Amino acid sequence: MHISRAGALVRTLNCFDIITKTGSSPARACPSLSLVHELSHGSIYKPHSTRVQTFSTAVPRPLPPTLSSSLPLKKPESLRSPFKRNMSSTKDVTHHSDITKMKNEKDGSWKRKDSVFRSFIARGSKFEPEADRYHLYVSYACPWATRALIMRKLKGLEDFIPVTVVSPRMGSNGWPFFNADAYPGADVDTLNHAEHVKDLYFKAQSDYDGKFTVPLLWDKKLNTIVNNESSELIRMFNSEFNHLLPKEKASLDFYPEELRSRIDELNEWIYPNINTPAAWMIPATCMNLTPQFSSTDGVYRAGFAASQEAYEAAVTDVFNALDKVEKLLEGKDYLVGDRLTEADIRLWVTIVRFDPVYVGHFKCNLRTIRDGYPAIELWLRKLYWNSDAFKSSTNFDHIKTHYYWSHRMINGHGVVPLGPIPNIRPL
Repeated sequence: MHISRAGALVRTLNCFDIITKTGSSPARACPSLSLVHELSHGSIYKPHSTRVQTFSTAVPRPLPPTLSSSLPLKKPESLRSPFKRNMSSTKDVTHHSDITKMKNEKDGSWKRKDSVFRSFIARGSKFEPEADRYHLYVSYACPWATRALIMRKLKGLEDFIPVTVVSPRMGSNGWPFFNADAYPGADVDTLNHAEHVKDLYFKAQSDYDGKFTVPLLWDKKLNTIVNNESSELIRMFNSEFNHLLPKEKASLDFYPEELRSRIDELNEWIYPNINTPAAWMIPATCMNLTPQFSSTDGVYRAGFAASQEAYEAAVTDVFNALDKVEKLLEGKDYLVGDRLTEADIRLWVTIVRFDPVYVGHFKCNLRTIRDGYPAIELWLRKLYWNSDAFKSSTNFDHIKTHYYWSHRMINGHGVVPLGPIPNIRPL
């Protein structure tokens, strides 16, 4: 039933009177208080508080992520999906989609959960490498999704594997598409008509009971998720489409046989001590990882630590590992040999986020990359400015907005900092 703005405000004022006189809880006194959030005008009652916060009526404010899924009114027209909502689930899955409900270990440390969909594209398999059969869903904010974008670009797979980008503002429903949150640079999901990434997981598996992460690779032929583990996606992109690619792209190998042992060795200590998967930035989205490293996640362990001891242990590990990388890159352009490899891609997506986000947001502030690690910073800048695959896959606005806006348990007001200026220095 449609409720007018004036009527909603009158009801709200009556509710405040009831609360003041009786001491009743806001929810019991007036279940419709959240209507005011939907209107985004006038006085807004904040749950668990007896204060009224007055917002300017000139600019509608974004809804707090913990309230966005519980409003009784329809969404404003500007945020309403143009598609039929035929995939949404009524089941409460916020323990998987809402980052503010993230759980830490008893010692205050944070541990990432394993990826679930782990099929592999290969010739002769259920998932044959074919042109325009697969679709990649990503967030520019997520470092793991970014490395899939980089590999896709390096290998020239843009025409083979289209991409849909989510909004960086993750709320209680997880990653939203443009039709659910009209953020610049996000896309409408014209393939599956989903409003949130979680809809894709339920379409692939109706009884799915895990995290709703990106990146994920969708099979348009079988209507299911092929894989949501980015370390495996970049291996597929690196080799499994070579027979369909021009010779100059097919010949590019970022995980060459003669360097694999060295690449694997680097990955084994860089991942747990430096890397991050964002996405979700954590309990819900970009949390993809290799099982053997499930207990460690570099900067994320520092940022999501819930005790002083856990934080100090994690941040010490981060900077000890950065010191080690600095020595490796002194006088060199790449981590392994004299060529770009998977090892560079996997590390780069974390380093490019370090000064804009991790120094402040995750309290990894012993040193910055630009002022504390000259060899790492030069390597970072060369890849960004000399390779479009790295530059075009990086969106600093999405990166900073996601971390600072979505992680309300760390940054309660969702204020996004302006700096550093510049986000990355020129060559």
